[in-house]
Amino acid sequence: MDGGSKCPRGQLLHLDVCVDEQKPRGGVLELLGRLRPQWKPQDIKMKVFTEGITNQLMGCFVGSLQESGAVLVRVYGRMTELYVDREREVEMFQILHTHNCGPQIYCSFRNGICYEFVRGTVLDDTLLTQPAIYRLIATEMGKIHSIKLESDNPVENILWKKMAQFLKLVHNALSNTTAPHSSKLLQEIPSIETLSDEMETLKRHLSQIGSPTVLCHNDLLTKNIIYDNKEGMVRFIDYEYADFNYQAFDIGNHFNEFAGTSDTDYSLYPRPELQRDWLTAYLESYKHSVGLEATVTELEVQKLYVQVCKFSLASNFLWGLWAILQARYSSIDFDFERYAITRFDYYFEKKEEYFGLTLS
Repeated sequence: MDGGSKCPRGQLLHLDVCVDEQKPRGGVLELLGRLRPQWKPQDIKMKVFTEGITNQLMGCFVGSLQESGAVLVRVYGRMTELYVDREREVEMFQILHTHNCGPQIYCSFRNGICYEFVRGTVLDDTLLTQPAIYRLIATEMGKIHSIKLESDNPVENILWKKMAQFLKLVHNALSNTTAPHSSKLLQEIPSIETLSDEMETLKRHLSQIGSPTVLCHNDLLTKNIIYDNKEGMVRFIDYEYADFNYQAFDIGNHFNEFAGTSDTDYSLYPRPELQRDWLTAYLESYKHSVGLEATVTELEVQKLYVQVCKFSLASNFLWGLWAILQARYSSIDFDFERYAITRFDYYFEKKEEYFGLTLS
């Protein structure tokens, strides 16, 4: 190894280290030797977090994990480079940190990144329905959606490009007759032709309902929200999919995550009353952050409510495709097949109802 070098990613330090997913300590100590040279190897503690379903995440610290200086080491999941733009991820880290909405990224390495530990606890699913908590989440999302890049070039909305990329990868994966596919998955998911038709239907319908393009997290499941009870605040982490997208997609995607991941249960999808209160807090934050009068009208809430319902369909469709890819490539112990089937089932269950909603 050559130690480290600067790379063109906003002058981020890059270390020529590969962390073994099965035996990570040796590689992690190499990284910390550069990032925290004052730490004695024998004093370094590592806590493996198991919440992620695509990556391995370790907190590294001396003393207490909640003390300043702790480092998170994220080892990328197998084959995730097929559908995650790692340079864009680093760029999103840097943008969000610059606007006080994300942790500092310290370095990249051959199969991962190191970044600042965000103090607090991973949000528990049961807290999502508590007004004091979900209003914090809505407020934080409003701040992030208000971020503008210092560029005269128009931003590109990535949703349809990303969805088409996933669909192509799914087609390639399922066309490989030598791959060990589950008969359950192949029998219960729609055909490639049906998926392709559905994507075009979604694109035609959703492109015409006026949701603005903003900077989105795009993957705001519970485990990507850190709650600091002492400070009374939340922070979002993990920006693998962060990019410019429809405002209503990011919100609808978060609402879908109320159903959970390991044991997905759509009876937990937020009731309209909760959604409207959430959206009111969001609009107050967003309007305040972009310099507008923060008063929110019922008409504004209703319009956003309808847009979010519709874009929640796109969220289920996108992550259904993603789960098929994970079932094909991931080495992580998770029932991605069942997750894909559940996502598509709910998409088709709600499609007619949500397509029928009007903005007026």
